[in-house]
Amino acid sequence: MNAISTEPEVFESTYALIIRSEEKQRGRLETLVYTLLIISGLFALSQFGREAMTMPANIMRISTTATAVARPGA
Repeated sequence: MNAISTEPEVFESTYALIIRSEEKQRGRLETLVYTLLIISGLFALSQFGREAMTMPANIMRISTTATAVARPGA
């Protein structure tokens, strides 16, 4: 019967095997992709904030006035 060896020079944990076999080039690529995703998300949020800042403050009054003028007999 095969016994599990616990000798230090033979035994390696699953975590150690995963870390040792990690592809370095893939790790760099994933870091680049995640960085670009974060930057694009921040850029989209800043664009949304900038759009809200440039919107006229009286837009609600303008839209209600336009509907009231469109229906003069109502």
